[in-house]
Amino acid sequence: MSVRILVADDHGLVRAGLRALLNDEPNLEVVGEAADGAEALAQAAELAPDVVLMDVSMPGLGGIEATRRLMERAPGTRILIMTVHEDEGLLQESIRAGAAGYIVKRALESELIDAIRAVCQGHIYVHPAMTRALLGGAPSASADDESHEPLTPREREVLVRIAQGYTSRQIADEWTISVRTVESHRANLMAKLGLRSRADVVRYAREHGYL
Repeated sequence: MSVRILVADDHGLVRAGLRALLNDEPNLEVVGEAADGAEALAQAAELAPDVVLMDVSMPGLGGIEATRRLMERAPGTRILIMTVHEDEGLLQESIRAGAAGYIVKRALESELIDAIRAVCQGHIYVHPAMTRALLGGAPSASADDESHEPLTPREREVLVRIAQGYTSRQIADEWTISVRTVESHRANLMAKLGLRSRADVVRYAREHGYL
């Protein structure tokens, strides 16, 4: 069964390009287009898509508010926010509104397809560029910080993914590495930080600015 997709973007060329790209993929089908948030809501009500690719910056009703309203009306719809903005605040606002993912428009075609499939499977997808932005906002860099949080860059990335709700298998699949490697990073970072459970990881990530 094909994944039914609604594309909401105020640029006709972008919509046409996404339709051509996605319709060429097995089991993906663009069933409708919208040029603004209000039209996206109307099209979603009529077409009942599985996934909505929602641009943030559209005239009239913007993507974030359209996401919030669509989640109230059809909470089973998976919404993937698309934007040129690599902004941590916008990412957090999108997730609070109910979006299942956030991808930047400079992403590779393969990354967009992976993101669509990930949100369809019930996962939260955050583009790697935004993961780096989240990590960049976290405390580090000084010798004192290093002594309190001696994590490698990869361990920090694993910490963020765990806090976002990813399983070891999902992390391994996303990065094309083995589950054993992910589990090793996970064990190392938890040992270094004195954490015992995923709840501890989530709490640590929030307290130290990773989420």
